[in-house]
Order: sequence, then C-alpha cells, then structure tokens
Amino acid sequence: MVVAVVVVLVVMVVVVTVVRGGGRGEGAAASRNFFFFLTPIITGYQQMGWPGQSDESLAHNIMDRFVQWGGNFIDTADAYGAGISETIIGNWLDKQTRENLVVATKCRFPMGRNVNSVGLSRRHITQSIDDSLRRLRTDYVDLYQTHIFDNATPIEETYRTLDDLVRCGKVRYVGVSNVSGWQLQKIVETQKHLGLNPLVSLQQQYSLAARDSELEVFQVCKNEGIGVLPWSPLKGGLLTGKVKRGEKPTEGRVGWVAKDESRKLPSHPLWHETPEKIFDTIDLAKKIGEKYDRSIAQVAIRWLLQRDVTTSVIIGARTLEQLDQNMAVNDWSLTAEEMKQLDDLSTPNTPYPYDMINLVNPDRVNTYANDYYVKSIAS
Repeated sequence: MVVAVVVVLVVMVVVVTVVRGGGRGEGAAASRNFFFFLTPIITGYQQMGWPGQSDESLAHNIMDRFVQWGGNFIDTADAYGAGISETIIGNWLDKQTRENLVVATKCRFPMGRNVNSVGLSRRHITQSIDDSLRRLRTDYVDLYQTHIFDNATPIEETYRTLDDLVRCGKVRYVGVSNVSGWQLQKIVETQKHLGLNPLVSLQQQYSLAARDSELEVFQVCKNEGIGVLPWSPLKGGLLTGKVKRGEKPTEGRVGWVAKDESRKLPSHPLWHETPEKIFDTIDLAKKIGEKYDRSIAQVAIRWLLQRDVTTSVIIGARTLEQLDQNMAVNDWSLTAEEMKQLDDLSTPNTPYPYDMINLVNPDRVNTYANDYYVKSIAS
C-alpha cells in the first residue's frame, strides 16, 4: 500500500515536463479553461521507495539546471515522502523569484494516522493545503490537484472546497489525477451545475506502453478543454530499452520490482507480464531512433509530444545527465509514417463497447461538432 511505503523511504527524483512546441501555442498551457505560459520544462519530485535516491543537494542542482533550460513549472505532492518532497522544494523555492515559477502539488493520500487524515473531504483538503503551503514556503500554489479519486467523499464537497481555495487565493487553478472517464465527466458536470471554477488539467499515466486512457478519459479532456499531463512516459524504465525480452532486469524501477514482486504498481510492472507487443514497440522505437541518433526513451517521449491530447510530459530525472538527455526532444520530430507505425503497433486491444462503436462509426466524422478521439501530429 502507498501509505506503508511513504513513511519508510523517499526518492528525490526530479520530474520534468516538456511542453510540446507549436500547435496550440508555443509553450502555452493548452486548456480551454485557463491560459498561462509554461516554458519548455516542468520540475517536481516523485516519490517513495523507488531505487536511485538522490540527496537534497543533488535535487537542488537538478532544479537549478532545469531553470537554466528555461523551465518554470514545479510539480510535487504532499504524499511524496510524507511531505519531505515539498520541504526540499520549499528550501529551494525560498531562494528563487516566486513569480517566475508555476508550482503544483496534490492531496488525497494518507498524511497521518488520524482516520480523517486521508481522502478529499473538506477537512482533509483544507488541512492539506495549509501544510503544503508551509512546507513549500509560499502563500499560494498555481495548480492544486486531487491525486486520485475518493470513493468516500461526495464530489460536491470536494470541488466546492477546492473552489473556495481558489476564491480565497491559496490556489490559482484546480486539476485532477488518476480518474476514469465517468468520474472526470461527473466532476466536470458538477462544477458546471454549481458554477464552480473548472478543471484545467489531468495528470494520467500515458505512454507507448499504457494507452487505455485514450478509450474514454482523454476524450472527455478533448471535449471539455482539459489539458493532459502524462506521467510515467517510460513506464518505469521499460521504454528505455534496458529491459530485454525474456531477461530478468536488474536496473531501474522494473529491476527493483523484479527483486520483490510485491512492489508491483501500474507505473513499474512485472517484467515477465509485459506483453510481446510492447517489446515489439521498443524494437521499433530503437530502429526509428537510430535514424536520428536518438535513444529509445527520446523516441517514446517525442511520440507523446506529438499526440494531440498532450499538453506536456512529466519525466523523471535522477541525474543532470538524464535531465539533459530528456530535454533534447523539442528540436526534432517524428514523421507521419513513423507516428503511424508506433500508433499501430502500440494500440491496445479494444474491448466492448468501444470496438463496436468504432466499427460502426468510421465514416461518421464531423470535427466541427465532435473532435474527441486522440490523434497524432506529424511534422
């Protein structure tokens, strides 16, 4: 369980988001519900119990380099290291010019032993934002996100509370993370019905190895003007090419899980459960990358940046070298043919009723009325 890991071990992994250039505005946060400029990188901290920990000094060096690249967006969560991540960012942020940065954090997971120190209730959210602001050493966050859906709290309570935080100035914008299609649509409709400030973003796992959100939740995003921030774009290191077909891995998060299979999570799966289709996709990404002198990871990230639903991509970096490599994705593009090859090979099996809907509707196209299917963008 997440809470069991949070209090034991924290990883200081700087997370970077690369904003797709061009298209809907060079460096602009793409959402119908808000507009401000994001420079090409976002940094933040990812969590807990994963290999490759870095100390606070190295984390600050990575964020300094991130700013040198022109980055301005820092993303974290209160649950990352049970508040340690926010504290480290706050120590760094205290030395920066606050108005030059866009700061995001999240709430929802347990932050104590109290039965009410969890979830998306008014009590927990109001306590969580005050604690996050104290740790981050700021009096507001630009984007406050629910970390995952809460089955126990009425949606009206959650989003009235978040709207109150916007109105009182502690939060500028509201986002969500890790939701299903019906949950996201219900949240959107509740906000409309109550006249609340709308959602501006969704953080969701999305990569060449995890495309199920295209079936429904991303269609809601396109239809409602919500920006998408994919997390785990390399599927825990699976899409780096370091995990070989039929070989037990020893490196990265996938290797860490291989040593103890109870550590398995959607972001770092069991190597022997990886479908052959994903290894075929990795082989194709390697072949394409060789044409441009790019790595498999860079091809995987570039593919995400050329999906029309993507606003920016959250990338983990444990070293300055990893940060520099992951930044080298905005000065080149995949061709229409290369995108189609990657699209076709990585497309997951489509279950009912989506398969039947798609089968009956290939010639029913009206982009002026409906344009919610995820597409690729070619150079």
